[in-house]
Amino acid sequence: MKIKLKIQQKIQLFIISASIIIYIVAVGYISFNARKMAYDDAIKITNQHVKETAKDIKAQLDANLYAVIALTDALKVYENFGKDEWQELVHKMYSNVFKENEGIYALWSSWELSKVDPEWTLPYGRISHTFWRENNIIKEQTELRSLDGDSPIYASTKKVLNPSINEPYMDVVSNGSRESLLMTSLKSVVVNKGEFIAVVAFDITLLQFQELVEKIKPYEGSNAFIISNGGLIAGHPNKDLLNQKIEEIFPEDNKTQKISEKVNSGESFSYTSKDENGTETYYTYSPIFIGETNTPWSIAISVPVDTIMATANKNFRISLLVGIIGILLMAVVIAIIGKSITNPLTKITSLLKHLANGHIDEKMRIKIESGDEIEEMADALNSSIEGLNNKVDFANNIGKGDLDHEFELLSTEDVLGQSLLEMRDSLIKADKENNLRKQEDEKRRWLNEGLAQFADILRQNNDNLENLATEIIMSLVDYLKANQGGLFILNDEDKDKIYFNLLSAFAYDRRKYLERHIQLGEGLIGTCAVEKKTIFMTDIPPDYIEITSGLGGASPSCLLIVPMKLEDDVLGVLEIASFNVFEKHEIEFIEKLAESIASTMSSVRVNIQTNELLERSQQQAEEMAAQEEEMRQNMEELQATQEESTRKTAEMEGLVEALNTSSYVIEYDLEGYIQKVNDNYLTLLQLSREEVVGTHHSGNMEFTDEQKTKYDKFWRELMFGKIMKETSKIKIHNKEFVFAETYTPIRNAEGEIYKVLKISNNITDFHKKE
Repeated sequence: MKIKLKIQQKIQLFIISASIIIYIVAVGYISFNARKMAYDDAIKITNQHVKETAKDIKAQLDANLYAVIALTDALKVYENFGKDEWQELVHKMYSNVFKENEGIYALWSSWELSKVDPEWTLPYGRISHTFWRENNIIKEQTELRSLDGDSPIYASTKKVLNPSINEPYMDVVSNGSRESLLMTSLKSVVVNKGEFIAVVAFDITLLQFQELVEKIKPYEGSNAFIISNGGLIAGHPNKDLLNQKIEEIFPEDNKTQKISEKVNSGESFSYTSKDENGTETYYTYSPIFIGETNTPWSIAISVPVDTIMATANKNFRISLLVGIIGILLMAVVIAIIGKSITNPLTKITSLLKHLANGHIDEKMRIKIESGDEIEEMADALNSSIEGLNNKVDFANNIGKGDLDHEFELLSTEDVLGQSLLEMRDSLIKADKENNLRKQEDEKRRWLNEGLAQFADILRQNNDNLENLATEIIMSLVDYLKANQGGLFILNDEDKDKIYFNLLSAFAYDRRKYLERHIQLGEGLIGTCAVEKKTIFMTDIPPDYIEITSGLGGASPSCLLIVPMKLEDDVLGVLEIASFNVFEKHEIEFIEKLAESIASTMSSVRVNIQTNELLERSQQQAEEMAAQEEEMRQNMEELQATQEESTRKTAEMEGLVEALNTSSYVIEYDLEGYIQKVNDNYLTLLQLSREEVVGTHHSGNMEFTDEQKTKYDKFWRELMFGKIMKETSKIKIHNKEFVFAETYTPIRNAEGEIYKVLKISNNITDFHKKE
């Protein structure tokens, strides 16, 4: 069974119940988060506190460690001094450093005796220097130690060649000169070529760190303590725990959390632990990296969890009390507000029922002056009713065909009003589109009829370009209702002089084109051909063109120049002038037609050229028959000439062979080097061709100054083309020969001297007879 409730009852039942539930959840959630945030904030504060403290301790230890390192760096000059000078130098340096650093409890060093005393050769033995304060008085001691061998502790010290810090230790009272304190030593070594020379150390007390940990109290009941790398307590509020092992103080935690291992490796970590009384405590550890040592220490802070949560628990109880009071007040306020809402809503509901039944009337108005959203609701309802009345009126006028009737939207979100306006705009758009479609259909029909008409014209007169051009331009001017037209065709018979010829014109003033041709790139026609683009002008230059009649002449309103292209080649140009401005579809029609005209004219030109070639071929055939007879006669004469040439060549080869057999022939280049030599001469010399070719004419000759002058003159005259003759005596294999030699300059086809030919004849026997 469904229970019907009034708004007032629903408000009291649902809103108050929901508010109580939401309030409880919100308070619970906020309180829980507040507790968690308080805990997290306390953890962050504790962690930050331990890190900052670690930095402070590190800074103090680093300062002392770097002072020791600086001192050892200064002592590396020990090799430059003798033993006594070195002792005096070390004493002064130690004394000055110890006086300037009052925080140092003691300063001591041990030097290998073999490194500072040349007379000591044993691998053990050392010189020890010690400075300390007693009753604010600086005391010192220098002594020899380990003369019988190094102690185990000192032997292990010598193995560490890097700066280091000792584990905490209680200073031993010696002769009543020192008090017992928890201390550590900061050590640095002097090393030479990887070999231990000395160790220098500062002994510092841990009192300053003990005072520091006693002051660290981030929360009530919290404690801070310092742990050395070896796990010894170096500072703690409870002094009884000093110098004790961490695993002895926190055996269970050390076992489960591996405290000693993490401190030794320098890790930051934290954990929560319960003691035997069930008290939960939070521990956080932060490493202290001391200089360049590899033995980090650590500082820890412990905070009882109950202390952290005390404030959060108190805030939770306060939040709970405030929530209960708030819920009671909210219930009263909601009841009052419910009544102020339901009364106006009753009136609005009655009016909406009338609207739901489809009733709209100017009198349907409601007046509510509550000053809140309900008043706005009533005003919005009144505006809606007024808007509906306006929409009804607008729809009635649209239905009557009044598409220009004005209507004002209630707002940019008036969906119904926008729909009505869109409906009116759609009707207006449909009417415009219908008119535009009719215009497009008419243009398309005109275009198709034109293309079909000119397709018939292009099929005719395909054997005469001029007749075809005349028919095209006359029909085109008529079809476009233009006034003048001209068709220019490309003439490229002379590749050096290409121009466009006016093949046909209609209604043109022929005086403008007396020469009937236009150069490529000349004027608008030539520009159109070069750019291969349509030129459409309505602002025509003065005196460019004039349309004339019996009553006079006038400039056209527009000028259209279209290239006739076949693929990418321009074969001609169409020029149309008219008093009427061409429309876009008419320009497109002419451009398409120009392509068809270009294709047809190309075919016509090919046909004409083919006929001309056929006629020329017949004529050339007749000429070739006559030329064949003439060629036959020439061939007979050529054959006779070749036979004569062969005979002369044979005679010349016989002469050369006779010359090579009877004489010694050598060819020289213009520098006097042998290029060729005949076999007869090589046999006489008893040399190979490779040994002779490339040698100079004057090789193995020694000249006096007079002979050198005559020799140079001899070759100069040869270079001028003079034939030279001389008689030479040459001794070959202890036998003397006499040669009659003739030097002849040889010229090439251009008449230039390019080599020298020497012909030698053996006249030894003839010379002996004389």
